[in-house]
Amino acid sequence: MNPEVFTLRNESANLYVPDGTDVRDALSRTTHLCIGAHPDDIEIMAYHGIAACFQRPDRWMCGVIVTDGASSSRLGPYARTTDEEMRAVRRQEQRKAAHIGEYGEIARPRVVYLHNPADKHDTHVATFMCSVEALRRLPAGMRPEKAYGCEIWRSLDWLPDWDKVVLSVSSRPNLAASLIGVFDSQISGGKRYDLATAGRRCANATYLEAHEPDKETAVTYAMNLNPLLEDPTLSVKDFTFSLLEHFHEDVRDRLSRFT
Repeated sequence: MNPEVFTLRNESANLYVPDGTDVRDALSRTTHLCIGAHPDDIEIMAYHGIAACFQRPDRWMCGVIVTDGASSSRLGPYARTTDEEMRAVRRQEQRKAAHIGEYGEIARPRVVYLHNPADKHDTHVATFMCSVEALRRLPAGMRPEKAYGCEIWRSLDWLPDWDKVVLSVSSRPNLAASLIGVFDSQISGGKRYDLATAGRRCANATYLEAHEPDKETAVTYAMNLNPLLEDPTLSVKDFTFSLLEHFHEDVRDRLSRFT
């Protein structure tokens, strides 16, 4: 890696290109980008992008992780792990996931996956706010074609169907399971993200439509964030509250029909 190509302000931050491609070339090939707060967030919320890029020479996935994961839950074999040791463990786990998923590096992606503004995890929301602000600063021609706000610490099942972005994650279930399974510090540490993630995806696919057979075996839900990038005067609060109001209207109207 040539440090002159890409300089990181945070001394503890690092870059990793799984296939060893020069950073300059890796920068130029990125098509899909996910910005996640923690190690393993990418694999949970942006598998749609990972699968879309997997073994495709014309598509490359890039992941940006904002925190180091030092405050992870710890039980079992990780019960006595210090913060510094956990940082090293989670960094290595994230690199393994990047290697398995064949991620590339950040550049000018066409598709971006972010946390969603209705997530209940403070760090996720803070990461989302910073990410949106950064994307809004880009010239219009450099902004992504699609921006999705993805579910993790709160399902987006509550979105009315007309507001849901349904992302298929049915392909390569073995790859999906492997990406989550890499994070042993979380699973053995007391958080069964592997089971919870697979279960949510399956439930989303089945409960999406009541009167038709399942079209997918696994899906994730997302918000369409493009309005926030297209209109810099639109506040995140107003955008989010409008979606909540749509949910309120949907419930109210359905109840009114039977009152």
